[in-house]
Amino acid sequence: MIDSFGVTSMTAPLQRVAVRPPAPNSNFSAAHWAFPLDQELLLDQHAAFTGLLERLGCEVHVLSATTEFADSCFVYDPAFVVGQGVIQLGSSKAVRTGEAPLLTDELLQLGVPRIGGLEGIATADGGDMFWLDEHTLAVGRSYRTNATAVQQLREILGPHGVHVEVFDLPHDQGPDYCLHLMSVVSLVRPDLAVVFLPLAPVALMQSLESRGIQVLPLPGEDWLSLGCNVLAVAPGVAVLASDNDATAELLAQHGCEVHVYAASEISKGEGGPTCLTRPLLR
Repeated sequence: MIDSFGVTSMTAPLQRVAVRPPAPNSNFSAAHWAFPLDQELLLDQHAAFTGLLERLGCEVHVLSATTEFADSCFVYDPAFVVGQGVIQLGSSKAVRTGEAPLLTDELLQLGVPRIGGLEGIATADGGDMFWLDEHTLAVGRSYRTNATAVQQLREILGPHGVHVEVFDLPHDQGPDYCLHLMSVVSLVRPDLAVVFLPLAPVALMQSLESRGIQVLPLPGEDWLSLGCNVLAVAPGVAVLASDNDATAELLAQHGCEVHVYAASEISKGEGGPTCLTRPLLR
């Protein structure tokens, strides 16, 4: 299949993407979702999100829901697609153990070859990884992504001409709280990024500046509602969770086309629109 996979950008047109609906009766409590949780509304919101991606021109592959993994709707994390195929990752969050091989196998069936995977004590989430440019992968060293994973990613990606640039994340609220690199930064165009400045690594700010990427400081009132988690389906075409009006207005003021989806229940799992997608082809 020609041009059926390959990702080296966060903002190039999103042509193919995989999503997975939440599964009713999953153990959401064990996965630290916020309660009360309206599971029927959760499913409706995910279906509406999927429909939005389709209306925006994405070819959406809907994977099977699984009650075994309550967080499995956040398909950005367990495996990472690069230009040559998919890298199988591995979560440090106990209830997500097992998601990586499941998702990797499903992507193989969709025509995305496996080019490598983390081994041993290496742990990493896709949420700690994003493309700064087509040859540079930013990786956050965090409580979810360890130094062993960084080294293994360098060994996997180096032969493919990809440089791994590492940014250390702060302790913030500690290992029980999910703080990914992409919790604090989202590229919406090659030259524009939304950044939560209070938790942004200094080296990240310097890297963005060196590339001529303009920084839009996230309005503080939108931090807890995942306003910094923005999905670009094309340069300047942004998808944003509801209850982030200040961020939506800021993006619009800078020439972006903003699409908002209802996220009252989905956001209780601490995942935004980027988390809900596994890009296969950009």
